[in-house]
Amino acid sequence: MAESIKQKPPALGAPGLPDFRNLGVMLRVLLAVNLFAALTVAIRLDAPARLADELALMAGRVELPLLLSLVLLYLGAPGLSALPVAAGRGVVLVLASLAAIAASLLAAVPAAEWWRPLGWAWLAAALCLAYFDWRSRRLSPALAEARLIALTARIRPHFFFNCLNGVLGVIRSEPRRAEQALEELADLFRALMQDGRERVTLAEEIELAERYIGLERLRLGERLAVRWEFGGGGGEAGEDGEGGEGGEGGRGGEGGERRTRVPAELLRARMPSLLLQPLLENAVYHGIEPAAAAGEVIVRIARHGKELCIEVDNPVAAQGLHHVGNRMALDNIRERLMLFHDLEARLEIDEADGRYRVRIRLPWEREAA
Repeated sequence: MAESIKQKPPALGAPGLPDFRNLGVMLRVLLAVNLFAALTVAIRLDAPARLADELALMAGRVELPLLLSLVLLYLGAPGLSALPVAAGRGVVLVLASLAAIAASLLAAVPAAEWWRPLGWAWLAAALCLAYFDWRSRRLSPALAEARLIALTARIRPHFFFNCLNGVLGVIRSEPRRAEQALEELADLFRALMQDGRERVTLAEEIELAERYIGLERLRLGERLAVRWEFGGGGGEAGEDGEGGEGGEGGRGGEGGERRTRVPAELLRARMPSLLLQPLLENAVYHGIEPAAAAGEVIVRIARHGKELCIEVDNPVAAQGLHHVGNRMALDNIRERLMLFHDLEARLEIDEADGRYRVRIRLPWEREAA
């Protein structure tokens, strides 16, 4: 069954507890608590000249229980997600209290004075929970889903315009090829009409990308070469029946395509839909089409530890009008990654040695075998 954004943890939508194993959540807790500590110092300070000393003293009191709290919340995250919201909030307050007590014991604070760090820890935890509850309501599932659908819809018009131009270019000279291309375009249309909130397997993304490349070759011919490089899947390479050669019985290798064998486990990786095809479209539109000579697009996909890494590498063409929409397309992808994965996914851009590289890093998630 397809997994969609509607099935994600509360961190991306429904009011409730955040996912305390999410990097974005942890960073926001650190920032919120330290801002609250700085505000506490500013309110009670009566001599501005002592601000630096007071901030350093407050940091010494706050950082240890804060880090202990984050460790406890990280370890207890699976259990917290299974609890009702009210009970989960109570457990968060208990864990914050335990961290404050442990830090007081390490600092040799008399038991009679524990009420101060305990009270401050409760207040800081309550403020963080209130912030995450507000953020969850602001990013409600309906708003996030509507945003994803709108972002996905932006990709389609330019894509179909290019494909139809390619078909028109061969409809008289190669009517059989044009008929086949229209059938492929119909398959692509069905794929792109799927719910943009759903996650798909890497095998499905590769199949969609290959269909797109085949249609682009109608216009560009031998000017477009694509090389696929795979690695780090951790499974057996190229199993039959698993799309070991890129799905659909080895579509890779047609025309100007070259590829290494694909680890079977890598093909079962799950990811937001419509990530790979727009990157390839960007590479073709900005790197291959404006150039007079042939060019090669390199697609590298690998698993590195707990991350799925995707890189699309294309030649840099002469600056011109083709570069106008580049940033908008990448911003579109970056925003969709943020909606699905918060800060745990990132998009990086690198331009060097006459090549333009876009890298995406996602949390590794695999479809059940």
